[in-house]
Amino acid sequence: MNPVLFSLFDVPAPAYFILLITGFTFATAIAVMRARRIGQNPDVIVDLSLAALLLGVIGGRIFHVLFDGFLMDYVHLCTDPSLVDWKISQAKCLKTGNAVWDAANQVCHPTERQCFAWAKFWSGGLVYYGGLVFAAIGGIVLLRRDAFPVLKACDMSSVGIALGLGFGRIGCLLAGCCFGSVSHADHALTFPAGSPASDAQWKLGLLASNSLESLPVHPTQVMESLMSFGVAGFLMLYLQGRKRYDGQVFVWFLALYALGRFVIEFWRADDRGSAAGLSTSQLIGLLLVGVAVILHRQLAARSPKLEPLSV
Repeated sequence: MNPVLFSLFDVPAPAYFILLITGFTFATAIAVMRARRIGQNPDVIVDLSLAALLLGVIGGRIFHVLFDGFLMDYVHLCTDPSLVDWKISQAKCLKTGNAVWDAANQVCHPTERQCFAWAKFWSGGLVYYGGLVFAAIGGIVLLRRDAFPVLKACDMSSVGIALGLGFGRIGCLLAGCCFGSVSHADHALTFPAGSPASDAQWKLGLLASNSLESLPVHPTQVMESLMSFGVAGFLMLYLQGRKRYDGQVFVWFLALYALGRFVIEFWRADDRGSAAGLSTSQLIGLLLVGVAVILHRQLAARSPKLEPLSV
């Protein structure tokens, strides 16, 4: 785990956001090349990418606040910080400089009101599906304004989004977030003391202290990264040149990613909200699979059949 890749002029560069920007760059470049190939204006794709990045961060953060189980913590941080329990070590609690240690309950209570803590996305906490929803809505508005074919843009963006997700999950691995449940398999990973995995296992009583390295866990970040790269490869190398209607690549992206994510979620162990025995992401994934099926039927029925293109 290496949450900071490097420092520039004493300013740390978080691994997660460096990999996020790397994925964004690849996604934009691929979509621009595809736009040029089919005779569309690539400048619209650049504008779309920048808008999607901004709206994706906003949507991802809002979904984190609302659905990852931390809503009341953010509310209490603004109204009464003493009601917030940070289950971190005493040393880490005192080191923050704005918290007190509750020895009786072995928790840390912040002492300063932070009414805008919910907006500090750089501190961690983004939900991919929230970013997808906000970016999709904003993207459709922008594309219609510029008279750019929406379905063609969705197809062009799908490969890039999948690649971006692959890079983003490598960032998650380096940051230590999105970790898996305890595993004794040969491919299991161990995270250092004080990492999100170590803290979570200490809260559950699996570790005597969060000053210990974590128990081995499923490498869910690696699993999702490989899954995303695999989806991107299938879309780009196979489906893109054989699609029968505009929007088909996007439909397959939605379905394949949602199904892959649904399965991987069973091995996740980080806090991310739940209902009916499923995580929030799994419930959204099921909804997206249903949307993909409906879109496929409607678009295939009303769209003129396209001649397959050479890749």
